[in-house]
Amino acid sequence: MSLPQRYRLRTPSSGREIFFEAEPGRTYTDRDTGEELEVVGKVLPVAPSESRLPWAVENLRFCPWCDQLAQKDLNDCPTCGRRMGPIPAG
Repeated sequence: MSLPQRYRLRTPSSGREIFFEAEPGRTYTDRDTGEELEVVGKVLPVAPSESRLPWAVENLRFCPWCDQLAQKDLNDCPTCGRRMGPIPAG
C-alpha cells in the first residue's frame, strides 16, 4: 500500500492555499467558491515517507551521526538509518 502524496493547491481568484492528499488525474474544487483548484507543488517529503511533517525550519533537526536534516517526528535518520536521540527540551 503506497502512501498518498500531499500537494499544495491554490484557489486562483483568492490565492487561498490548502495542503491536501490529492490523487493524480482528479479535479478538486474550492468548497467556498466552487472554483477548480490548481496544483502549486508537491509538499516535501515526497511520498512514501515515514514523516508527515512538511520540510520547514520549525519541523527539522540535524542527525547527530551524519549531520543531515531530518524531520522532528522521526526516530531514525532517513539518510544514515541510525537512531537519533530525543529532542532537547527548551
